[in-house]
Amino acid sequence: MIKDIISNLRLPIISAPMFLVSGPDLVVAACKSGVIGSFPTPNCRTKEDLEAWMASISTQLEEAKARDPKANIAPWAANLVTHSSNARLADDLALVAKYKPAIVITALGSPLPAMQVVKSYGGMVFADVVNIKLAKKAAEANVDGLVCVSAGAGGHTGQLSPFAFVSAVREFFAGTIVVGGGISDGAGIAGALAAGADMAYLGTRFLASTEAIASKDYKQMVVDHGPDDLIVSDAITGTHASWLRPSLVANGLDPDTLVKGPGGRNYNSVDQTALKKWKDVWAAGQGLQTIRAVEPVSQIVDRLEAEFSAAREDFLSKVARS
Repeated sequence: MIKDIISNLRLPIISAPMFLVSGPDLVVAACKSGVIGSFPTPNCRTKEDLEAWMASISTQLEEAKARDPKANIAPWAANLVTHSSNARLADDLALVAKYKPAIVITALGSPLPAMQVVKSYGGMVFADVVNIKLAKKAAEANVDGLVCVSAGAGGHTGQLSPFAFVSAVREFFAGTIVVGGGISDGAGIAGALAAGADMAYLGTRFLASTEAIASKDYKQMVVDHGPDDLIVSDAITGTHASWLRPSLVANGLDPDTLVKGPGGRNYNSVDQTALKKWKDVWAAGQGLQTIRAVEPVSQIVDRLEAEFSAAREDFLSKVARS
């Protein structure tokens, strides 16, 4: 099934789910542009809000297909936090069962809570993992895909090189491998495939899009800064994440003296205190250097496709000369 999906995509990428950034407009725009769009369910404050989002995405994509049956419209994905601190997980899963996203990406916990629900309607479960240990556990749970979040990723990030991560995972996992971490142009997508991945995971590249629900100032900060303006710290959420230094300073935090607080990890969808942390300080990945402007998703995908084609031709010419 996933091979059929990938073969019908305009580019083998997922617009990665970004906390307080990815919303229905971004998901729909990505899918209409021929790439998989996704969003984290904790972006919705209530289960009623989540149902409204899922209904809107499903309806808009179905209407688009009805208007043009030949249109290259990609499926959408939902991102679920399966950590034990997420008190709304059962409600989110009930809505997943109702609206049936083709792919459910689990994060910050075991994929097992989602497996039965998603498999019951023929969907696929991909597990977001940041190291080999977690990748092996997810593989043992028989997930369909692994999202290898590598060094350079925005938000909750990994520490492994994407090349080393993909190579190691491919030794024990035969399913779909998606890799993310600093990929923001077509050459990066081509590099991910050359390294052995099946798809690339792009978050920050779509953060500075017209359709993202991030604030205007947040988007402009991504445009104006580069990877030297990032810091990785576990002081904000309890898990290592990549933060924009200027946003930390703007909130009275010294990026060089951040200390992890006494509380544990908290990914509760209904905890507004946890949400406020992400509203006040902003995350981004290392790919922000190539982002020059805030523009519509359709234009971003157009540019990625052109860059990908150029990178592929360049690679083939280099291989032919070697």
